[in-house]
Amino acid sequence: MHTTDLNTIINLRKELHTNPELSGFEFETAKRMKQFLAQNQPSEIIENLGGTGLAAVYQFSNTGKTIVIRCELDALPIQEVNDFEHQSKNQGVSHKCGHDGHMAIVSGLGFWLKEQKFNSGKVVLLFQPAEENGEGAKAVVNDEKFKNLNIDYVFALHNIPKEPMHSIITIQKGFSAEVQSFIIKVKGKESHAAEPENGINPALAISKIIAEIANLEVVKTEDENFTIMTPVHVSMGQKSYGISPANGELHYTLRAWDNLKMEAVKSQIVNAVATISAQYQLEHAIEWIEYFPASINDKECNDYVVKAASENNFNLIQKPHPFKFGEDFGWYAKEYKTAMFGLGAGIETPALHNADYDFPDELIETGITMFQDIIGTILNKNS
Repeated sequence: MHTTDLNTIINLRKELHTNPELSGFEFETAKRMKQFLAQNQPSEIIENLGGTGLAAVYQFSNTGKTIVIRCELDALPIQEVNDFEHQSKNQGVSHKCGHDGHMAIVSGLGFWLKEQKFNSGKVVLLFQPAEENGEGAKAVVNDEKFKNLNIDYVFALHNIPKEPMHSIITIQKGFSAEVQSFIIKVKGKESHAAEPENGINPALAISKIIAEIANLEVVKTEDENFTIMTPVHVSMGQKSYGISPANGELHYTLRAWDNLKMEAVKSQIVNAVATISAQYQLEHAIEWIEYFPASINDKECNDYVVKAASENNFNLIQKPHPFKFGEDFGWYAKEYKTAMFGLGAGIETPALHNADYDFPDELIETGITMFQDIIGTILNKNS
């Protein structure tokens, strides 16, 4: 890549880092990306995809395959602790998952695509909103403007701290876990704290529900029945020592390798909560929220990733099971052939979602090279 172009892309990454926006509110980010993409003369820029999303389309022919390269617009509700020059200027919001770097990589492809003369096909650079809350990919997939692109393949990457810098991480079956968050609400009867026998306090039921859910876990990642249920918030009553409370809530996130296991465990949770609530004479309800489907890697697509890594002499790491985090990229896998791969961000780089994380700019050229190879292989093969 030309040094001037690479420096321009790095400067964009730092600008995006300085101006982060939360899921569903990426208005200025989308506007800035449109300006940047326009300089590399795409055939079309489609706006308002699934909300604030946008896509730059490079149409080489009306025939052939359509390839989508996807990245994410949104940042996280985390206060940055870094004090470098490009630190976030938005209080309590920062790019701590590397989406600024992902956008830089995907937008950087425009410098290359405008010079290409493929005889067939179409490339779509997709900037998706609202990945962090699990709503963006589903909204994009259901958007008629996206459906009308007649897509064949969707590819994406995610930077992975604690893995060797520039390494390419692939997983044959799927990239990330199926994730479902949920809220359990129980309701008893309030009473004076001196007369708990006149009420129904949910404390014992809550403790029993927590213990029962813990018993459902299969924590070994090599087990195909892997399931973890992490309690993230518990509340009951208020700080009033004269009142025995009636209401309680438990908030969890549930992770499994696939939808079949997810649905089986959800059924077990429903039964356990119903049984325990009845035992303690409590009303109960379960609300299922923030669903991330498992990101499935199609074999053909994954083979393109492996080929690109091998041809460019990148360190290829093939893992036996998915990452445990959630990624809404799984929505694309429900409709298209997809693959997501990891890009090693360095052993010393802080973990994702940490307040001191910052995307390593040296990864930008590696990411661009991988996508160039994948695009070239597919479009030249079908020309």
